[in-house]
Amino acid sequence: MLYKQIERNKRNTVFIVAGFIIFVLTVGASLTYITSGDYYSGMFLAALIGGGYTIMMLVSSTNVVMRMNHAKELKSKEDDPFLWHTVENLAMAARIPMPKIFIIQDQSPNAFATGTSPKSGAVAVTTGLMDRLNREEIEGVLAHEVAHIRNFDIRLATIAVALVSAVAILSDLGSRMMFFTRRSRNQKQHPALLIVALLLLILAPVISTLIRFAISRNREFLADAGAAELTRNPYALASALRKITSVETPVQEASSTSAPLYFADPLKKRAAQLFSTHPQPEERIRRLSNM
Repeated sequence: MLYKQIERNKRNTVFIVAGFIIFVLTVGASLTYITSGDYYSGMFLAALIGGGYTIMMLVSSTNVVMRMNHAKELKSKEDDPFLWHTVENLAMAARIPMPKIFIIQDQSPNAFATGTSPKSGAVAVTTGLMDRLNREEIEGVLAHEVAHIRNFDIRLATIAVALVSAVAILSDLGSRMMFFTRRSRNQKQHPALLIVALLLLILAPVISTLIRFAISRNREFLADAGAAELTRNPYALASALRKITSVETPVQEASSTSAPLYFADPLKKRAAQLFSTHPQPEERIRRLSNM
């Protein structure tokens, strides 16, 4: 069951990301089809904007995210021997370099990982997590975050955000160009395709955001399965989920930008599933219990 879930989640992510890239190129094609009847220049423009944004966001430092959440780094194992050795052992089991460890002074239990590759990986935990959870539950949460780093999930999330930004730019650019660009008499756009392209440009920002959320939810399931693989104790992670999600107090230090990185929604918003970056806790617990 465990390895079947891992393979299924990986396969689903590949399909979703491939569909996302095709969607971005289609939005670009719609932009130039409306204004000039040309597909390819819009696809090239979409690839250029999406690629540029992706590179720009990937080079951003891990320290920026940690500063946004007011996290302080542990400099040595003497600062917190249990936390240090737990992360060290999990990194060895996952065969990745040991991530940097950060502490957030906040009473709401939660954690997150960042770093676009295992070499730049870092994990952060709140003081509330260390106070409210037992050792096995803390290990399960940390294993979940180490699995994110091993799976390059933060890089994937960064690419998804960049593509959403690219779609927003293309949509805005399209709305402006429709007002200031006059079609040539020789253009022969099909009326039905024009309507479809127009609707796509209008709805593109919402659709791209939904795709981004779907990617995020799928990777949470994969990280849960990865944590179970590393610890051989899915029940401890399920227990941690119950405790963390039962706390109604949001993480005060969490920023909305970094909220999708957290183990569970740190803002405690009860959004509809389609508009949520995290799967329903009940579904995560059910899957863990079946491993």
